[in-house]
Amino acid sequence: MRARVRNIGNSKGVILPKSLLLKCLIEEEVTVEVKDNKIIISPAETERRRGWAEAFQKMAKAGDDKLEIPDLFDDESHEGWTWK
Repeated sequence: MRARVRNIGNSKGVILPKSLLLKCLIEEEVTVEVKDNKIIISPAETERRRGWAEAFQKMAKAGDDKLEIPDLFDDESHEGWTWK
């Protein structure tokens, strides 16, 4: 995808399509960094999810990432279900 760099006041900017932002899980804020002469834009980590990735990794290592409620109960089955 090509995009035009535009003047925005004393700065420059690029308009990103909404569909692209949704694919990248970008909502309100981003983190911008430069690596190897490339601008990298990533979704900003929100306070409510800060530390989740590390916590999940610790849970997996400790074997504490099991389901509390089973996907199917003893009296249920997938028989007769239609998958689309």
